[in-house]
Amino acid sequence: MYSSLPRPTIFAHRGACAHAPENTLASFQLALQQNAPAIELDAKLSVDGEVVVIHDQTVDRTTDGTGAVRKMPLAALRELDAGSKFDSKYKGEKIPTLTEVFETVGGKLFINVEITNYASPFDALPFKVAGLVKYHGLQDKVMFSSFLGRSLRRAHRIVPTVPLGLLASPGIKGGFARSFLTRQTPYQAIHPEVSDVTPALIDRFHSSNRRVHTYTVNDPQIMRQLFNWGIDGIFTDDPAFALKILTESISSRS
Repeated sequence: MYSSLPRPTIFAHRGACAHAPENTLASFQLALQQNAPAIELDAKLSVDGEVVVIHDQTVDRTTDGTGAVRKMPLAALRELDAGSKFDSKYKGEKIPTLTEVFETVGGKLFINVEITNYASPFDALPFKVAGLVKYHGLQDKVMFSSFLGRSLRRAHRIVPTVPLGLLASPGIKGGFARSFLTRQTPYQAIHPEVSDVTPALIDRFHSSNRRVHTYTVNDPQIMRQLFNWGIDGIFTDDPAFALKILTESISSRS
């Protein structure tokens, strides 16, 4: 459950994507093997309304195909190789559906589902993601995040017990999301970019009983600093390494 997550929580960003192709079952399973308590993934809709797991708006960077995800049917997306560009040993790895991820690792670790309908903000993605969470009975094992408050509120209507994390863009662009005003909205966590995190920001959100989970942290020195500041969670590409740094940080204090 969200309330019992370890603090700080190590979220495997797109799985253990330093060592396996991002947002694939291989990456999520590796994060599980590395004892990550949580993973983060990106959800989008195919043109035929299926929820798939991929970060970019197009398939170009991570697969052997080209084109916009939201303009391709699931069958076409499933024909693509989502592993070879990372390493030939992952040849044939597929773009997974959210259902496949839930069936493979759901309930075994906590899952942050980012609702990434940024190119089509009025589509049905929030409702479909929430519906799948409800169908699989994972309300206690997931949270939703997004840069779009609207998407979070829509998902919240379907599964109101699932915690919400408001993503904040870096710098001035994310100023409103990190401001006092959002403390009045029903989010349980703020997810700022790491360069915007300060002890004062952490204290400010803690004072309104909200957690601070920051992205994306791979540098050991920055990890140690954040752990000392009392960060509630970090998104990292290398969860095994982050867990090692966390263990060392705890030992150095005792």
